[in-house]
Amino acid sequence: MNSTWTPYRVGLARGWAEFKHALVSPSEIMGSITPSAIAIVVMIFLKDVMVDGASVSLGSMTLPSLLGMNIAFGGLMGVVGQLATEREDGTLLRNKAIPGGMTGYLVGIVVSISATTIIALLPVLGAGMLLFDGVGFQGAAGIVTFMWVVLLGLFATMPMGAVFGSLFSGPRQVGLLMFPITGLIAISGIFYPITALPEWLQWIGQAFPFYWLGLGMRSALLPGEMAAVEIGESWRHLETFGMLGVWAVLGLILAPVVLRRMARRESGSAVAARLEKAMNSPIR
Repeated sequence: MNSTWTPYRVGLARGWAEFKHALVSPSEIMGSITPSAIAIVVMIFLKDVMVDGASVSLGSMTLPSLLGMNIAFGGLMGVVGQLATEREDGTLLRNKAIPGGMTGYLVGIVVSISATTIIALLPVLGAGMLLFDGVGFQGAAGIVTFMWVVLLGLFATMPMGAVFGSLFSGPRQVGLLMFPITGLIAISGIFYPITALPEWLQWIGQAFPFYWLGLGMRSALLPGEMAAVEIGESWRHLETFGMLGVWAVLGLILAPVVLRRMARRESGSAVAARLEKAMNSPIR
């Protein structure tokens, strides 16, 4: 057996096991589906709300954007939350002590988060295609676009999730990241065309993956004439690929550096101190 590939095989097995556990865990299933189910119910009330220049309703426009948001949120916050939790409970330290353990650990996170995020998209996609007029794959090109946007979107967000996750010593601190993320979602054209915002906010929104994932999903699932309400009246596939690719490369460069630095700082005393702090923290 080639020892070079052993950590990757172990990581794949670990990630697949965690994914299967999530599929049979009621709390995991409800946690993945409930936010999207609530959003779909809200969008049903927007089925008759039309946007100037659009051939479908605001609800139909929002559904693909919601899928893009879920990819970004799942990739980013999924990794942040798991890394922070397992740093506190000592899982990270145990893997650090095993030869190739950190590689297998990170491969496992990538596999489990990717599979969970993709599976969580399917009920939302199915419900959207049934309930909203004009929502559906735009031929074979739409299917291909959907696939590369999902995969590139995960590569663009998961490494950055590892970067941000390394900054938190425990899961209670992760909530601090929700404030800037909520602000970015609000200006990324997820719930209303970004062209309705002031130009300076449009530029900020376009600097982050949320906008490009929403745009990519809209291009895959909405009629071609809907591009008229987008910036430049175009789906801008090349720009979408380029911006998501930039975030992926940036994350892949930064993540190994910050994770190695984080791993070096892990010790039994540090884990014990975090656990004691967590046990003594007041329940809110």
